[in-house]
Amino acid sequence: MGGNVKLDRTLGLWSVVLFGLAYMAPMIVLGTFGTLATASRGTAAMAYLIAAAAILLTALSYRVMARAHPVAGSAYSYARHAIGPRIGFLVGWAVLLDYIFLPMVIWLIGAAYLAAAFPGVPRWAWIVGFIVLTSVINIAGIVCANRVNILLMLGQFAILVAFLALAARYVLVLDGPGGLLAVPPFFTARVPFSASVAGAAIAAYSFLGFDAVTTLAEETRDARRTMPRAILIIALGSGVIFVLSAYLTQLAHPGADFASPDAAGVEIARAIGGDLFAVVFLATLVVAQFTSGLAAQASVGRLLYAMGRDRVLPPGLFGTLHPRWRTPVANLLLVGAIGLGALAMDVATSTSFINSGAFLGFAAVNLSVIALYLRGGGRLRAPGVVAGLILPALGALCDVFLLWHLDRHARLLGLAWLTLGIGWLGWQTRGFRRVPPDMRAEREYAG
Repeated sequence: MGGNVKLDRTLGLWSVVLFGLAYMAPMIVLGTFGTLATASRGTAAMAYLIAAAAILLTALSYRVMARAHPVAGSAYSYARHAIGPRIGFLVGWAVLLDYIFLPMVIWLIGAAYLAAAFPGVPRWAWIVGFIVLTSVINIAGIVCANRVNILLMLGQFAILVAFLALAARYVLVLDGPGGLLAVPPFFTARVPFSASVAGAAIAAYSFLGFDAVTTLAEETRDARRTMPRAILIIALGSGVIFVLSAYLTQLAHPGADFASPDAAGVEIARAIGGDLFAVVFLATLVVAQFTSGLAAQASVGRLLYAMGRDRVLPPGLFGTLHPRWRTPVANLLLVGAIGLGALAMDVATSTSFINSGAFLGFAAVNLSVIALYLRGGGRLRAPGVVAGLILPALGALCDVFLLWHLDRHARLLGLAWLTLGIGWLGWQTRGFRRVPPDMRAEREYAG
């Protein structure tokens, strides 16, 4: 392993955008539709609209920070630069909870789909297969992973478009042209707004890809210009995709009455397109899970690399790249090993690990922009009062509001994880008397 090996800059704007969309796996809006429709009591489109508004505010803050500090590490790096190394560590620790367990959840869901379709094959075989294949592709390098992502994303978008077209036709046959302009997916008199907000707290996780792409800043050409543009394209584009998908799907299946909420997408696909389309739809969902897992593992590997490079985590393990492949091999293998925990867990339990980290990280990025604005000066021009104070303040409030509407157990798990991080930071800094190491990347990118 070479300590002086650097990440290879190969990605352009649309490669980064596709990576972010692959991370979010747009098809999963249909795979999780039953759960979201149940939580929002049939107002899935409104839930996604609320989530999209909150995420867009946060995406604007990511855009500011990505331009100011185009380095790997995402919310962790931004908070370190703008607020301070101790807060940066705790933000990175909180986000790490989300990042490091997300691949496991993705692999587990994909395995659950396949185990249901092929009951003769044990679930553990699918889980191990996902882990081995994604690890090999990611170790081979970001160019290889990028090419695989592009191919898989094209197929995923084709089936998503087909699903939405069939849903629209289904509504037209049942209700005529006026059926496509109905209000209930956004608002129903008997459903309180709090139900839509509860659904938005779940829906927000579909947008995580816009954040994940910032971990690729050091592998992106002209990152200071490319990354902010990619963040906004991903946030806006995914918002349109998710709201439109939820709207048409909710029209095709009003309310939240499903034979099985976990399999609602397949149930609706069969209703609007028949058994053959349901089979194709199920296959595409599995491909979407694989694509998302590929991107999720790549992102957390680079977040661990950034923290190891700073000696926040042991650098011998986390802060090195393979001299030939220029990838954080040890980190990717570690994430794969953690993913084996899916063998002993179910979807509900594993999902609880990732609930609070994302919103804490999002709020921290908004606060980082405010800190950058209040500090002002320096070589990097501080944002104006709207982009530097008003919008990030609104974004932080939205993130905290959605965090509060998460399941109580998720909040408690997040608090326990954060407490563990404070203990690790105290031990590392000799009772908080020493400052954690600074980002070397700041000096490397100062020019």
